[in-house]
Parts: sequence; C-alpha cells; structure tokens
Amino acid sequence: MSQFEYPRPQLVRDNWINLNGKWRFRFDDELVNKMPAGVTGWTHEINVPFAPETEMSGIQDTGFHRFCWYERDFELMPSEERVILHFGAVDYFARVWVNGQLVAEHEGGHTPFSADITSALNGNGRQIVTVFVEDDPADLAKPRGKQDWLLEPHSIWYPRTTGIWQTVWIEKVARTFIRSLRWTPIFETFEIGCEVFAGGDIQEDMFVEVKIWHGEQLLADDNYKLLQGEANRKIALSDPGIDDSRNELLWSPERPTLLDAEVILRCGDKVVDTVRSYTALRAFHINRDRLLLNGRPYPLRLVLDQGYWTESFLTAPSDEHLKRDVELAKLMGFNGVRKHQKIEDPRYLYWADRLGLLVWEEMPSAYRFSPRAITRIVKEWTEAIERDYSHPCIIVWVPFNESWGVPNLTLTQAHRNAVEALYHLTRTLDATRPVIGNDGWEASATDILGIHDYDCNPDKVKARYEVSDPVRTLFDQRRPGGRILTLDGFPHRGQPIVLTEFGGIAFDPNATPEDGTWGYTRAHTAESYHALYRDLLKVVNETFMFSGFCYTQFADTFQEANGLLNADRTPKLPFELISAATRNITLEPKDVEEEGDKPG
Repeated sequence: MSQFEYPRPQLVRDNWINLNGKWRFRFDDELVNKMPAGVTGWTHEINVPFAPETEMSGIQDTGFHRFCWYERDFELMPSEERVILHFGAVDYFARVWVNGQLVAEHEGGHTPFSADITSALNGNGRQIVTVFVEDDPADLAKPRGKQDWLLEPHSIWYPRTTGIWQTVWIEKVARTFIRSLRWTPIFETFEIGCEVFAGGDIQEDMFVEVKIWHGEQLLADDNYKLLQGEANRKIALSDPGIDDSRNELLWSPERPTLLDAEVILRCGDKVVDTVRSYTALRAFHINRDRLLLNGRPYPLRLVLDQGYWTESFLTAPSDEHLKRDVELAKLMGFNGVRKHQKIEDPRYLYWADRLGLLVWEEMPSAYRFSPRAITRIVKEWTEAIERDYSHPCIIVWVPFNESWGVPNLTLTQAHRNAVEALYHLTRTLDATRPVIGNDGWEASATDILGIHDYDCNPDKVKARYEVSDPVRTLFDQRRPGGRILTLDGFPHRGQPIVLTEFGGIAFDPNATPEDGTWGYTRAHTAESYHALYRDLLKVVNETFMFSGFCYTQFADTFQEANGLLNADRTPKLPFELISAATRNITLEPKDVEEEGDKPG
C-alpha cells in the first residue's frame, strides 16, 4: 500500500496528482516577506504533509515559529479541463499562490479547502505553488485541540502542529463537475437520501444518474434533473422485511456493509463527470435512556483516541497506520472510538466505515472565551460537519469538551449561550445524529449526558453509580471531577448516560519518577495492571445506569503513559486479555497467547 491513498474517499476520481513529498521551506519569524517574490534563501527541505515539528518532516524544530513559507514546482500542461488544488488541512491560517497569483485563503487548522487554479497555470507546463502560513503558538482563542501553548508539553497537552499536515493534491475536472455529495441513510423507510451539488459552468439540460450496489447486486439506477445545479432525492431500496434479510443490508461494527455508488453527471447525452462513492444504511437513535443502533439497544464500548504518533504527531505515518489503528481498537474489544480534540483524517473515517468502528467526532477546543473564538469555532465546526456528514461510522457530534473555552458556565450567561448555540447549530446542520453540547460535566443542551470520572477504585465507582435514585443522589449531591453534572435549568430529562472518560491507568515497567510520564493512577506490574483494568471494566459494564463507556485511552501519547498500547501501538497486555476485560467476559487459560505475540 502506498504511503498516502486517495484523500477524499467518498468522492473519488481517477485523474489526480499527489503533491506530497519534498517542498522548499523556511521560517519567517520576523515576517520579513509578504509576497512569494520576496521569499529567498529557502533554508530547509520539508517532507509534506508532515509538520516541521515532527521527525518525519525532516526538520524536527519544536520551537515557537509564528510564520513560515512553503514552495514546490510541479509539471502540468493546461488543457480544456479545470484544475483544482486541494489542501486536506493547514494549521492555522493559509494563503496560497500559484505562479505568483493569489488563489486561496483559509482560516482553520483542521478542515480542507481548495481553489480552481486553471487561470493561474503557465502555458509551458511548469507551475509553482507557494503557501504562507500563520500559526501563532500563543493564541488561545483559536481552535487548537491538544496543542500546547508552552514551549514544552505539559499536563494533558502535546507538541504543536504548524502548517501543512494533511495531503496536498490536484485533480482535473470538466468545465462542469460534481462538486460535492451528501448521503443520508433513512432506516425507518429503507431509503438513502442523495444530494448532488454541481460546480463550474451550470447549464440547463443537466442530469445526474445515481447507481447503488450491494456487492454485485444493483439496488438502484435513477436519473434526476439538476435544478440550479442541485439534485436532492430519496432513493427507495427494497425492504427485505424479516430481520435476517434486513441485516444483510444494514451497517454495524459487527457487519460493516457498505453500499457502493457511482454518480454520473450528463449534459444532454454527453457524460461530463463520473465519481465513485459509497454509503450505508444505518441509524443511531435515542429511545428514553438507551442508545439504539438500527432500532436495537446497543451498548457502546468506546476508547478515547488522541490520534497522535511519536514520529509524526497529528499526521499518520501512512495510510496503513490509520487502518491499523481501526483494527487495533476492534482487536481490544471496543466497538467505537471517541476521537479526542481532533478532526481526524478522512482516510481514518474511511477505514472505520470499511472495517466497522463507531466514531464520536469532537471539535478541537479553544481555551479563551471571546466572540472571535466562538466565531472561529462555528466556522470550522460547520466545515467539519459538512466534510464528514456522509460517513456512516460517525454517530455523535461533540462541539465542546469539559467546558474548555467556556470556563464560566455556572456563572456567565454568554458561555452558556455559546454551548446551547453550538448544540442547536449542530442539530440544524445534521438532524440525524445525537449531539453532546458539552461533554464531561456542566451539561445544558444535550442529547446524551456524558460523565468524566477518573476514580480508578472499582468499589468506589460501583458505589457512586449503582444508586436507586440517580437524579437526587448523583445529579444533586455528588460531583464527579468536582463539577456539577447539569447546569441549573437543565435537569436530567432521562437522556442516556455514558461514562465518556474514565480509567487512565498508567503502566510502563521502565518508567521512573523522573521521566515525567503519568496517568490518573499507576500500576507497577502487568498483573496489577490487568487486574485493575479488568475489575474497573467489570463495574462499568455491569452498571445499569450507563448506556456505554469510553475508556482513557487507546495508546500512550507523549507524557501520558495511560494507553492500553504503547506509543508504537504494541500492547501492554496480550490482546486477548484486553479484549476479554473490555467485553467483561472470562477467558480460559488456553485462550491467552503469550504476551508480546503479534495480533492476527
């Protein structure tokens, strides 16, 4: 498998050029240059898409650098086709020129942007793309997630990511082309909602043909006329009726059935664009205090995943690493992940769709409240939902975490307004998925009540949550994490309760008190680590109050040694033991392989 595959897995064309690889690079700490023509003396060569702070970039400079420049040449002869330049993500503000002509500006470090560069191309085929980046390391009013504002990582924050950190690529399209797709599964009526948006030179006599397959079986072949460049239709599938037959079409972690699709754009009788895509038929709903997947109660077993690698930070070393992380989460007995403070690469979501893993998507936080901070969050969160709406693996949206960026929820109305506004905005942009307004505590507008509790004493956890009157005992009297669980005026209304952060058991047999690694509690031997994880997960699995849980965390991340896996993704216990404890089942000794055996 190549290092980087097609970067937009739900709208695929064959005619594309990957611009990852060697670029010219330099820091510009004093902001000497304002335009590409003034940039001279390129001091570095950088391996895009790895940030300059990372080992894999070839630079590995973790100092404070607010401004930097990128540049590279590429060969492309102009033709009748349009040429679109795409950036997966650039942290934080980017300005892009092609052959000295400004083609794009974008603010937001986690979402994609693109530019039609057709008119900027040189006729001789030699093209130059230049990128200016501003990423102020001290700016706490921008969505930054886990990126530390101190020079060295501290507490729960990690090294910074500056500049390009996802794939840069070019594709050729027709003068009129399919700009975007949205798929909406409608489980109740066995339909697939399909929205097609055209771009470029919109003409009157335009149609789209939509084909959907289940394996080799053609399920639909429909034609729709575009009106004002759009088509919005529901595609009815034949409902098999009985559950055994229905389940063959439904998507779940246990059976991740994807429906392949092809969308063809025609102008009259002429085919002008064709893209490949996929969707799935699945529903994630709430019924009273329980979560339902495809109409049936479905307990969630999630693991908190920061999405960092030691050698490359937010960027996976390769597509194979993204696939492997999905496989490892399933191998450890989890049916989903909470991607924490990161809008993950679409290729991860592709593998979660393909292999069957639920994903909670969470907006990276800002850490200072201001109108500007909220405006930035709204813009970037809107772009993230638009990008990822069609992925069947995503089941929950989380705009805020632990009151980060809105620290005075109990006292300040503006902070409460921000959470409620983002909750309602998210439900407006996507009415098909539950939304957690603020995960962890101090909940107001929310469809699920998320609780963060890092007490690692199984007996105390059992006593706290196995209560006969949770409304009075838990919500009015006890405060996990030292915070109230619901704000005044927002009593628990029977929503599902999920323990969305707990555990955090550090185990590293080679750790010393001086090495700076930590967890919320620490085990010193493999035996004590296994016993504590097993006993804690038993309590959480058997607590009737919970509709699911999210254990902290997937892998060690810099100074946090509380992963089930080491930073290199090797397991701290045999996978069979981790999986059995996660699922609260008992293994016979013969079922356990020797520690360190490679997973199959």
